[in-house]
Amino acid sequence: MSRRLSLLLVVLCLVLPGSFARASGFEHVARLAGQGYRLGARAELLDSGRVLGAIAPRRSLSPASVSKLYTAAAALDRWGPQHRFTTRLVSTGVIDDDGVLHGDLVLEGGGDPALVSEDLWRLIQRLRQRGVTAVRGQLVVSQWRFGPVECVTTDRCRAASRADNAYSARLSSAAVNYASWCLDVLPGRVGGAARILSCNTVEPTTRVDNRVTTVARGGESRLDAERVTDERGDVLVVSGQIARDSQPRALYRASSDPAEQTARTLQAMLERAGVGVSDGTAVSRTRPPAAATQLASVDGEPLQTLLQRMLDYSNNFMADTLSLDLADTPRATLPQAGKAVAGFARGLPGHGPLVLHSGSGLTPENRTSAQGVTTLLATLYRRPALFPAFLAGLQLPVNGPMHFIRRGDPLFQNHVMLKTGTLNQPVAVRALGGYFRTASGRWGAFSVLINGTASTPYLAWSTVLDAVSADLAAMIRAH
Repeated sequence: MSRRLSLLLVVLCLVLPGSFARASGFEHVARLAGQGYRLGARAELLDSGRVLGAIAPRRSLSPASVSKLYTAAAALDRWGPQHRFTTRLVSTGVIDDDGVLHGDLVLEGGGDPALVSEDLWRLIQRLRQRGVTAVRGQLVVSQWRFGPVECVTTDRCRAASRADNAYSARLSSAAVNYASWCLDVLPGRVGGAARILSCNTVEPTTRVDNRVTTVARGGESRLDAERVTDERGDVLVVSGQIARDSQPRALYRASSDPAEQTARTLQAMLERAGVGVSDGTAVSRTRPPAAATQLASVDGEPLQTLLQRMLDYSNNFMADTLSLDLADTPRATLPQAGKAVAGFARGLPGHGPLVLHSGSGLTPENRTSAQGVTTLLATLYRRPALFPAFLAGLQLPVNGPMHFIRRGDPLFQNHVMLKTGTLNQPVAVRALGGYFRTASGRWGAFSVLINGTASTPYLAWSTVLDAVSADLAAMIRAH
C-alpha cells in the first residue's frame, strides 16, 4: 500500500468516525449515505454485548415514533405492567330519597389514555347502582391534571380549527375515545341522503353537515370528512357517496376540545340511561374538593395492554398522554412531559445525549442515537419483570398490523420484533428499533435511524426495509 493511500485511509477514519469505517454488518444500509441521508445504526448480541454492525452509532438524529419505546419503558419503570388509570364521578352534593343529586356531578379525568365509551357506560351503571336517578346541577368535566395542552406541532395547532385526520388529536386528562369523534355512515334510499349516526351514542353529540348521497347497489362507496370549528363548536362535514348494499363505514376525526367532547358524550349517555342533568355541561381545570364524595369509578385497561395498543398502532394520543401522566409538574406542557420520559433514559449507563420534546415523536426536535436506542432495549431485556410487557408491543413483520413492513428476507420477517418511526416534515425520517433472534436462538438488539436533509428526496419505506432486512438477515443467519 502506498504512503499516500495509507494517509488517505487515516484521514477518512478521522473524518468519518464510526461511519463507513465501521459499516460492517450494515453494508446495505450504508449505501443510503451516498444519497445524502444522515445515518446511525447499531446491532449487538445481548448475551455478550458483541457489536455486529455500526454506522455512526452516537450520531444525534430524529427517531420519530421510535420515541414511543422510551415512553413505554419509562411508564413500565414507574408503574409496572398491571397499573390502571382510574376515572371517577364525584360530587359535593346530596342525594335525596328519590335518588336526585342536588349539586354538580363531576367527572374527574384520571389521565387514562384509552378511556372509551364503554368505560363511561360502566361509570353510569355504577352511578345508577348508587341510587342516582337525576342531577339537579351541572355535569362538570374536570381536566385538572392537564388540558387543554398547548400545541407544539403544526398538525395539532391546525386541529384547533379543523382536522381531516384522527392522529392530530389534542390532549386532555379527561379525554374519551382518543379525543376523536366517530361517525357511522349508512346507506339510505337510492338517490337520497345517507344516514349518519354516532359510533358511541347513536345520535351524534356534535353537529353534522351531511353531504353524502346513496347510490345503487354495487356502486362505488367513497367518503370524505373534515371537522371544522366555529363559534358554536365542532361540526363534521361528511361528503361523498355510499352504495345501497354497503356496510356501515366508520369515520374518525380529531375533536377541537377533548374535555368538551367528553362532556357532550357523557351527557348523552346519562340521558339515554334515564339520568337527566338539569343545568347542562361545563369544563373545569379545577381539582374537585377533597370533601367531594366518590359516587362511581372505573379502572382502565392494564398498562401492558395500553402499551401494546400504543406501540402496535403508533398511537400519538396515547403516547403523549402517558408522557404527561409521567410528568410531576402540575398542568405539564408537552416538552415538560418529554423531559420526564428522558429523565428515565438518561440514567442508563452508556446511553448518551437525549432530547425529547414529546413522548410520541410527533415533535421533529426529538433527538437520540442508535447507541441510545440499543442501550434502552438492552436495559429492558435485562429486566425480566418488565420485558414481556415491553416486547409484546413490538411487531413481527410477518404478521404485524402495519402491512408495509411485511417484506424482505424470511429471516427478517420471522426473527425480528420492531417499532418504526416516520416523519416527512421538515425532513424525511425513517427509523427502526427492536430485537432479533439469531439462527441459534440468541437475542440481539438493533436500531437504524435515517434522517433526510432539505436537499434529499422523499425516502420510500420499501427502500429502507429492503436494506435493513438484508443486513439483519445476514446477522441472524451467521449467529
